[in-house]
Amino acid sequence: MLAILLILVSLMSSSTSKKFQRSQQEYCRDNLQKCYIALQIYANDHSGKLPEVAGAKTSEEPLALLVPRYTIDTGVFICPGTKDMPLPSAEPFTKRKISYAYYMGARMSDAAALMSDRQVDTSAKGPPGGLVFFPRPARGRAAIMTSLAATYCFADGRAEFSPASSAFSLALTNGVVLLNPKP
Repeated sequence: MLAILLILVSLMSSSTSKKFQRSQQEYCRDNLQKCYIALQIYANDHSGKLPEVAGAKTSEEPLALLVPRYTIDTGVFICPGTKDMPLPSAEPFTKRKISYAYYMGARMSDAAALMSDRQVDTSAKGPPGGLVFFPRPARGRAAIMTSLAATYCFADGRAEFSPASSAFSLALTNGVVLLNPKP
């Protein structure tokens, strides 16, 4: 009887955990789509150009240009599957840490990625199949996202999930630099 009860609890826990993981993944996708809207409004005000900061080393530098004029919701820059600290609302976050990488120099007219979860490194990833995200889940809450997939936001507004190895080409076009968030 005890064995049956343990099996049932295990099955229910597994099902609940998967639902939780999926909901966190959807929340991450929603965050990136909200970031996309802020990027789109910024581009409309700047002749199609997206935020750029000469010499930027991290994604926080150019993306902070979106706050507070293009969005006051700084929560969208924090992935729910990380331990990154919440950001104060409506305040630029140049000196703080966000969760997402940024393809600085991309244009809204490109079909390329604009943002993604933090990547293994900032080198160009050519054909599909290259390692982009950490293949082993991290411990704790970070394992929620890395065990399933990572999320990309593209210039056409779509958000897609990808496993640790890219499902599509991530070659950097001329003038595009991939910036990870602060470590």
